Amino acid sequence: MNKVLLCAETLPEETRTALVPAHVKALCEMGYELFVQSDAGLTIGFTNDDYKEAGAKIIENLQEGYDSCDIVVRINKPDDSINAMREHTLHISCFDVFNEKEAVQTFADAGIRMVSLEMMPRSTIAQKMDIQSSQASLAGYYSVILAASRLPKIFPMMMTPAGTISPARVFIIGVGVAGLQAIATAKRLGARVEAFDTRPVVEEEVKSLGAKFVKIDLGEMSQTEQGYAKELTPEQVELQRQGQAKVCAQSDIVITTAKVFGRKAPLLLTKDMIDTMKPGSIVVDMAVKTGGNVEGSSPDEDIITDNGVMIISGDSLERAVPKDASNMFSGNIFAFLEHFWDSENKTFNLDYNDEILKGCLITADRKIIHERFRGE
Repeated sequence: MNKVLLCAETLPEETRTALVPAHVKALCEMGYELFVQSDAGLTIGFTNDDYKEAGAKIIENLQEGYDSCDIVVRINKPDDSINAMREHTLHISCFDVFNEKEAVQTFADAGIRMVSLEMMPRSTIAQKMDIQSSQASLAGYYSVILAASRLPKIFPMMMTPAGTISPARVFIIGVGVAGLQAIATAKRLGARVEAFDTRPVVEEEVKSLGAKFVKIDLGEMSQTEQGYAKELTPEQVELQRQGQAKVCAQSDIVITTAKVFGRKAPLLLTKDMIDTMKPGSIVVDMAVKTGGNVEGSSPDEDIITDNGVMIISGDSLERAVPKDASNMFSGNIFAFLEHFWDSENKTFNLDYNDEILKGCLITADRKIIHERFRGE
């Protein structure tokens, strides 16, 4: 297995590509053969000639690539070409396995070995392959830029002959990778930043970035082995809402990043809470695609409430900075392919016992093999 196909993305809203020429060149030098679907990198300014110079072969017909390659790489799951791939093909992409059970079964039935990049283990050795972290970091950055562009005031305090302008107040809910980058970005722009997370262990990280950690007593709290926040009880969710309500009312911008891996996002901002916010305030719901942290948010459009608060869809904000997002995504893919490369035999070593592969390989041998989804 050494022939890799890079597919062009088919979603109209997708701006990224899964491999950039620099990593294509490195893979070719390693011993992989790269095939690139025509114009796969055009959205970020990479031409077919750029990929040719890196050592790849450009193909116009996607089926030609499927017939020739052992490994298929793309960002999103394929739309209708699953059955066009050969049996035993290794397909690598983001794949919403928790909500796409029927599609997962289709992959299994077709005999395609499917790697879901979202399931990459949160371990030290897999850190370079973690697309969740690389993309969330950029999304967190852009959530602040987006909110700042809509806010009718500036971020920093400014002392002028005409008077003093107070700094914008930003409240970040959820201090994972996206939340931490949002805090750092808002601080760089001069805002007064507060943050909350159900995991008390992140308090020091928040303070190290110059923000204030909001303390809300929710009782016994912890995190999963993967580093995610554990799901709250209904009673704890209500306590969290009450504790956040006062901070939200004083904030110019509220950014919610709270996602529960594999489950619907918790509702953290209710209509009653939003009604207490000032006209012109901005709310960015980064969990809008998985159910939403904010009552009334929409993944498809921004909402203006009756009291003049703007609720912005924060879905896939990394697509707003596709050049860097593609470079980082490509780096994750390169690290994955490099990790499993057998330099002696010049092939991808598909070792089912490898801890990384055990975490993210969902289907193989015409069945669902991942223990979390097997038997569902």
